Formats: sequence, C-alpha cells, structure tokens
Amino acid sequence: MGCYLGALDHGTTSTRFIVFDRSGEVVAASQREHKQILPRPGWVEHNPQEIWFCTREVISDALLQKGLRASDLHAVGIANQRETTVLWNRRTGMPVTNAIVWQDLRVAPEVANFSECCGVDRFRAQTGLPLSTYFSALKIRWILQNVKGVRRLAETGEVLFGTMDSFLAWHLTGGPNGGIHITDVTNASRTQLMNLQTLTWDRDLLAAFDIPEPLLARICPSIGILGEIRHKNLQGIPLAGILGDQQAALVGQACFQPGDAKNTYGTGCFLLMNTGERIVQSQHGLLTTVAYQLNGEPAQYALEGSIAITGALVQWLRDNLGIIQTSEEVETLARSVDDNGGVYFVPAFSGLYAPYWNNGARGTIIGLTRYSTKAHLARAVLEATAFQTCEVIEAMQKDSGDVLQALRVDGGMTVNHLLMQFQADILKRTVVSPASPESTALGAAYAAGLGTGFYSNIADVKSNWSARYTWTSKMDAATRNRLFSTWKKAVIRSLDWAGDE
Repeated sequence: MGCYLGALDHGTTSTRFIVFDRSGEVVAASQREHKQILPRPGWVEHNPQEIWFCTREVISDALLQKGLRASDLHAVGIANQRETTVLWNRRTGMPVTNAIVWQDLRVAPEVANFSECCGVDRFRAQTGLPLSTYFSALKIRWILQNVKGVRRLAETGEVLFGTMDSFLAWHLTGGPNGGIHITDVTNASRTQLMNLQTLTWDRDLLAAFDIPEPLLARICPSIGILGEIRHKNLQGIPLAGILGDQQAALVGQACFQPGDAKNTYGTGCFLLMNTGERIVQSQHGLLTTVAYQLNGEPAQYALEGSIAITGALVQWLRDNLGIIQTSEEVETLARSVDDNGGVYFVPAFSGLYAPYWNNGARGTIIGLTRYSTKAHLARAVLEATAFQTCEVIEAMQKDSGDVLQALRVDGGMTVNHLLMQFQADILKRTVVSPASPESTALGAAYAAGLGTGFYSNIADVKSNWSARYTWTSKMDAATRNRLFSTWKKAVIRSLDWAGDE
C-alpha cells in the first residue's frame, strides 16, 4: 500500500485535492473554483456536474505535480460543504436540478409553516436542530414539490438524494455502474432527518417532511473503509473516511477530548466543541451534531455554533463600499486607530444564526459620530467576528458545563493577527493556530488513515498537531466587559428589523 493519504476537500466555492504524508505535511495540492449561481434574490445554487468535473481535474492535477500514481496512496477521505442538497438520477448520474446550497433562503415560508404548531424547536429532540432554511430536509421537500416527475422517481429509488459527499462518493465508486450510495453520520446529522440517538433515518421525520425513504443513502461511520474507488486516477484505492467540513476541521485540529473546541474563520464562522458520547441538547441557541464516529465505536457528539457572516463582511467592505482594495488591507486600516471609536457592526445581512436564530435581523452599523472614520468601521468589521465567536463560546460553556481552556483556530482570517489578538482579549482565553493551515483537508486525510490502519490510533494523529501562533489575553476586565456589553446592545437593535410586511 502507498505511503500517502489523499483528501478531497469540497467547499462552498471550490474543490481541492491534497496529498499528505504521514506527518500531515502537504505533498501536492490542486484547487478549482466553481460558479455561484444566483437565479433570484435569496437563492444560491451550484451545478453538480461542474463540481464533478472540477473533482476529476484536481485529482489528476495533484497527482501529476509529483508524478504520483494511485498505488502511492494508502487511502482517500472526503470533507464537504454540508447541508447543500442534490438529487440525481441513479441510471444516468445527471442531477434533476441544480444543487440547493446551504446559504439558500427559498424555503423560508416552509420554515414558518412547520413552526406554526410547535415552534422552531419542533424536531430538536430527535435531530438537535431548529427549523431553519439551513438544513437539507426542506430543500429536498422543495425539489420534490417543484421539479416535475421527481417525486415519482424518488419513491422507487430511481432518483437519489445526497449532500455533496454522497454525490461525490457515488461517482468515485462507479456512478451508474455500481456506485455506492452512502453518507456518514456527520453529514446525515445535518439533514434534519437522522435521529441522533439511533443514527438512522427517522421515519416520523420522513413522514413529517413527506420524503420517501428509497431516496436516501445508507448511513455509515465517518471513519472506516466505505468502498473502493473506481475512478481511473485512483483505481482500487479505499475510500475510508467522510466528514462534513466543520467536523473534518475538528478532527484535523485533533479535538478528540470533551471540551476541546475549534473555530474555522471563513465566509462564516463555525465553532464546534467536542462533548464526547454525550448528546447535549442546547438551551442557548446552539446546534447538537455528530462530531465523528470510528467504525465499531460509539459516535462522538459536538455542540456547534454557526455564524453566517464573518469573512464575507470583509469582502463586503471591499466589494460593496470600496473602502479597501484587497481583503488583506483591512488589518492595516484597522490598526491605524487605537479602538473602534464606539462603532459596532452587526452583520445580520440575512438574519442571525447562533445563538439568536433570528431570521428578521438585519445588518446594523451603530454608534456613528462625526469622529468616526473608515478605519473605525474596518476595526468594527473585525471585532464583529470576535464578538460573535465570544457569544457562541459563552453559550457552549453554559450548555456543556465544560470550561474552554483554549480555542484552536483555522481558516483564512487567522492570518489577521489584530483579529486573533482581539479574539483572545474578548474571550479571556488563549487562541492557538496550528502549524498546518489545512485543518479541513487534513481531517479528511486523518479519517482515511485511521480507517485503514495507516495510523494505529487517535494518539498517533494527536502527536502530529503543533502550534504555529499563540495569542494570549492582554485586555483588562473593565474594558472587556464594556466592549462586550455594548456589542450585545447593538445586536438587540438589529433583531426583528425585517418584519411581516
């Protein structure tokens, strides 16, 4: 068997294939972006066929870079954008329509309809999730109701549903010629159709959402041999791990103990705290989800706080206001002032996720005076990310009873040292970034390695982790309390701005 691991890392904007060695170092990597399709306000779609084309391209390119063959790889794992929903024909492999992306808001009226009788927490006991536009169930329902002929084919299993891991795994293992229709427990836990305790599709939920069971994939552990890849460039290599991208980052950051937490700073922020074998039902606006499962072992669970807009706010400052020319300039501009000058920015462009789950919230800039400058606004943009993270951590500690010792961080915004220092200050906790910047892809590779015996156990993976940067809190308590309490006042002003009109 080969001495490397492959990771297919499919995200919201691009797909990558990365080859790692045993120590977690990158050997080769290739990346391709795919189009963001925006047919109507609030609608976000992807073309699954374009994504499958990009997948084949990045696999081929990465191997070619170092002259690698399939036999050089020991196993391959998948990390993928979660909740994004695709239905495709079992015989042809063709999607019945574009994939509906996790950011898409078209099912908002259905969220309201389903919430009428018992509120947004109607299915939380079974799924750990509130009713939201975020998850897959209502997206599936929308396709079945709005794409002609699909429901009839779904009822006979001629049309298949999957999050993107299922679609890619099916194609990699043969597609129309015997491809396996699977998903793992982490992705299944984001559909709002899986029972967290039994780790199976819940027939009461299927009935409530009117979704036929033949449509659904077989639920598997996250870590273990799932099938054999039949794609030409990876022929015969085991597919041995599947994780939703945020759970993959948790594994890549070696957060294997209850109380361990990581935050990924990307378009949005996604915080996960490991709760071990405990299913902790949140009382403070968080999601309960599956963290990972090794084959033959109990599932490990997590609390998650999802923040919709963080890095996207920097892009908005660049693209919509033209205050900066590149995203990197935001740190320099924000450093040109000593503080935020009393300016707070709540980036509720399409509502707020955790811990508020308020669809009617809207973006709010508050505290402006004639003293305010674009530098204060830039600083408020960065601080908004840290404040939102702090609110989620606060909720996690209340729900779990675990006290966070340090926050492990990854994602593009972690290169911003001003933000990371402010994060440590406002949290009053140490913030640590890993030596490897590829936490998500590395988590998929680790899953594949653990699933095939490439690594003997979790301790082998933990020994690979090391820190690149560490930020410690330097802010005094009075300043911290003043800033955080004023942020919360700003959030209250943003709530329910978009009403029933």
